[in-house]
Amino acid sequence: MMRVLLLGLALLRVDSLMYPAAISPQDPTLLIGSTLTASCSVGADSSLRAEDLYWTLNGRRLPADTYEVLGTTALSVTISNLNGSQQQSGDNLVCHSKDGGILAGSCLYVGLPPEKPTNISCWSKNMKDLTCKWAPGTEGETYLHTNYTLKYKLRWYGRDNTCQQYHTAGPYSCHIPKDLALFTPYEIWVEASNRLGVAVSEVVMLDIVDVVTTDPPSNVHVSRVGDLEDQLSVRWSAPPALKDFLFQAKYQIQYRVEDSSEWKVVDNVGNQTSCRLAGLRPGTVYFVQVRCNPFGIYGSKKAGIWSDWSNPTAASTPRNGRTTGVCEPKNGEHNNTLRRELKQFFGWMRKHGSSYGCANLSIKMYDQWRVSLQKSHKTRNQVGPIRR
Repeated sequence: MMRVLLLGLALLRVDSLMYPAAISPQDPTLLIGSTLTASCSVGADSSLRAEDLYWTLNGRRLPADTYEVLGTTALSVTISNLNGSQQQSGDNLVCHSKDGGILAGSCLYVGLPPEKPTNISCWSKNMKDLTCKWAPGTEGETYLHTNYTLKYKLRWYGRDNTCQQYHTAGPYSCHIPKDLALFTPYEIWVEASNRLGVAVSEVVMLDIVDVVTTDPPSNVHVSRVGDLEDQLSVRWSAPPALKDFLFQAKYQIQYRVEDSSEWKVVDNVGNQTSCRLAGLRPGTVYFVQVRCNPFGIYGSKKAGIWSDWSNPTAASTPRNGRTTGVCEPKNGEHNNTLRRELKQFFGWMRKHGSSYGCANLSIKMYDQWRVSLQKSHKTRNQVGPIRR
């Protein structure tokens, strides 16, 4: 039905002789809460008279008590306290003949002036480009279509430049692909405009080297640490985009168990590209993600911008080899347990550690002892009761 109405309006504007009537004002723009009085006039040579006319708004007939006859060939309508347009292309105010024919139409644009955009944030992935996004004003584009234009210029000189590639990182974003300078601050702002006015955001100042981020780390691998039932090893590759630039990097890891949505974050990874997760549950599937923060690029003092998280990578810890029903030591027994384990470890070292030498003592030897200890537990647990 709406398509038929719009087609009728289009034909009306092409050939006014086919529909010998006119609405005034034509396609007005109004503030929410305004009052509009519009008139529909037919030609003096038409067989139609004012009493043969009626009005609709978005296909709904307007009540007769809002009409006023203006002579023999014109009928006006008054609409008070206008609401915002139901569609950004405008509401349809139509003048009809008594048999339902469309005589003339007008689009009503009812809304609010734009509010200034907020929360401008920008980042660069290769030190040659820049992507910025922002938030619209409170009402946004609820009633009227609003155009957003991102502009930028060198702080102390240069002309205004306009970003051309919009919607690259969401509905309110723009991408500048090239021709940007380093070590020189830029001024960046966003202009919002609609039929009722223009609003300009606050100006953001930044240097490209201060807003560099990367793609997520690649080649993320998660694997078991031998037979250790409470640990997983995580390895990844540094993002390649910045390999030719002088910078530091720090990483974060987050992980969760398969049946949970709660992530645990490991902050103290530093700039290494591997990490061991400890204190995990035996026989459990874990999902792991890694992200990168490049900072100190060419001596920048800014904190850097975190990349997105890598895609989740899954791995499981070995199952617990202990027999069910074995009691864990009580709180008061932890110290005795630690002493006993240390005594066992040093005994194992005297037997197996002579080939390593003091210089080669490392966590790997402790892991080897843990593995041998777990195997001995499994062997004892698999021994059945002694028959007499």
